[in-house]
Amino acid sequence: MTRPVGVKAAKGKGKKPVRKQATLEEEEKERKELKNIWEIKQANFANKQTLNKQKLLDSLITKTEPLTELESALKIKLITEFLV
Repeated sequence: MTRPVGVKAAKGKGKKPVRKQATLEEEEKERKELKNIWEIKQANFANKQTLNKQKLLDSLITKTEPLTELESALKIKLITEFLV
């Protein structure tokens, strides 16, 4: 009698040893890694925001036709933000 497809694979998975729980040192190491990754992502996000604002200001400065009231207010705001 032949076994149904996948029975051997299921039996093999069931016989694997249970993974030991991580020690406190390993958990602390993982926390530090995650903290470092989070800090890098935050810095990356801040840099992207600054770059986007710079691109927007550049497009407002290089615009040839007259700026609308909203665009000129945004331009002034971005300039003061970068100078301060």
